Amino acid sequence: MKAEVLTLDAKKAGDVELDEGIYALPERADILQRVVVWQLAKRRAGTHKVLTRGEVAGTTKRIGKQKGGGTARHGAGKVSQFRSGGRAFGPVVRSHATNLPKKIRTLGLKTALSSKLANGNLIVLENMDLKEAKTKDLKAKLSKLGLVNALFIDGAEVNRNFLLAASNIPYVDVLPTQGANVYDILRADKLVLSKAALESLTERLK
Repeated sequence: MKAEVLTLDAKKAGDVELDEGIYALPERADILQRVVVWQLAKRRAGTHKVLTRGEVAGTTKRIGKQKGGGTARHGAGKVSQFRSGGRAFGPVVRSHATNLPKKIRTLGLKTALSSKLANGNLIVLENMDLKEAKTKDLKAKLSKLGLVNALFIDGAEVNRNFLLAASNIPYVDVLPTQGANVYDILRADKLVLSKAALESLTERLK
């Protein structure tokens, strides 16, 4: 299958062949959901922590008499039912990461790419080279391409001028090929790949 290649000035620069095993897969919401959940869980810091009964400051002396006080038979003052007492079964520092087979992760990325192409939200650029790192110039080029909310994926290295210019534009993200992931692809309205990114992704996903 073929896709049209454009320049940053929105001019046609030929066609490129797309691998049907990567860009023509059926939409699988279940696969995409599994990969996104795995990604976001892995991203969590897991630094939540509360003080337990053994960690709060307080007396361990019996509060009152065992009998005859007219109240419950409380022991130490650090138990969870008292104010400033320790919390029972509270969160502790841990990793939220889960395991996901590599085949599912690869299929998720292929499915995300296929979904963008099927919905007409995939654009292929000849390159992402800018002579100067000027945000105003890049915004004008994006306007010609009709891009407002977009993820740009370049080759192994992103053009520095393009990266600097895009960093000041809201809703525009730029990644090298190795950073391509399902969550960021689905989050953006449009996915823009350079020819270098296409080659790298084909090698990575074949």
